[in-house]
Amino acid sequence: MAETTDKAVRNRGWSVAFSAAGVTLTAGIVYAWSVISNGLIAEYNWTSTEASLPYTTMTIAFVAAMVVFGRVQDIYGPQICTVLSGILVGCGMILSGLVKSPWLMAITFGAITGSGIGITNICTTPPALKWFPPDKKGLISGIVVTGAGLAPVLYSPASNFLIIYAGVAKTFIYIGIFALVVITLLAKFIVNPPAGYKSGAAPETAASSLAGREITGWQMIKTPEFCKMWLMFSFSAAAGLMIIAHAAIIAKVQVNWEGGYLLLILLALFNACGRLSCGAVSDKIGRFNLMRLVFILQAINMFIFSRYLSVGLLSLGMAITGLCYGALFSVFPAATADLFGLKNFGANFGLLFTAWGLSGIIGPLTAARVFDVTGAYNRAYLIAGCLVIISLILSFTFKKRQTA
Repeated sequence: MAETTDKAVRNRGWSVAFSAAGVTLTAGIVYAWSVISNGLIAEYNWTSTEASLPYTTMTIAFVAAMVVFGRVQDIYGPQICTVLSGILVGCGMILSGLVKSPWLMAITFGAITGSGIGITNICTTPPALKWFPPDKKGLISGIVVTGAGLAPVLYSPASNFLIIYAGVAKTFIYIGIFALVVITLLAKFIVNPPAGYKSGAAPETAASSLAGREITGWQMIKTPEFCKMWLMFSFSAAAGLMIIAHAAIIAKVQVNWEGGYLLLILLALFNACGRLSCGAVSDKIGRFNLMRLVFILQAINMFIFSRYLSVGLLSLGMAITGLCYGALFSVFPAATADLFGLKNFGANFGLLFTAWGLSGIIGPLTAARVFDVTGAYNRAYLIAGCLVIISLILSFTFKKRQTA
């Protein structure tokens, strides 16, 4: 009887993890914005700057929501936050289909949908991790965030099809209804373990959290470990975002190929692969050992990226970029839980994730500026490689017991 109960509990944990992955996949509409923005320019006669306004607002709302609702889900639980996220994502998209002003869409898509997407990112990983022992943190965080990595594979062709045959407005509305229904339904399964639940593993020791304590957000931000993790996440993610944001233009300029949109699908597939596989590998070899391998591979990739002068070589470089970028989203959440505990994980990772906001500025804007001045991306690749090297150096400053 006890064995049956244990099996049921384990199955409950897996249902939470895969439901969480479904939520992040459904909320990944942000990855189709390049397709939607082209539709806005063509159908509404928006300028490129106007089409970028809702997306820029979204990134701000996304990060802000993660910081705020990380703490909210720690207190009130992930289920109610997931329901709220579904309502915001879905309603924001539906409202976006009813407006044609860039400033109004900055509110509907940028603020409302962006906040909902941010909430989904912070209320899915914490409950999933709590159902499993510490030696599976990397695997489980990888499963959850793989959904977001695969989102472009779903939404890019779907958005393109809908825009062609139904128009931009109905595309927003149809996707909004889909997101509203799916996320709110999956929210039923996004729950924390019952009070007193034991994952079946020995409790975490000082080797896996600072001084063996559950660290609050306020305590965490005052530690040198947080500052170093924040810089490592920001600098390493900047390299990936630089390539992702400019993939189509890089293909055209560097190898004279108009099929750059295909590279976005390749990036998405390897992004998802990195999220899933590297999280599991970090369980075996340690979080920081995995980070170092990823940083070394990405740094080499950036330093030689200007030499990818054929479609095949450029595809290889894009695949490596996606793999390394995706790895960050499974290993950094797991490392945050290792260092600062699970009790306040939502709030803590929300604070750490503000680093992603900075990387979204450093990477794409640096590349854009370099290209405007020089007509090529070569210097941008070198800057990205140097940023990754800084992350690599910082990874060696953690004490051995913290990198176990």
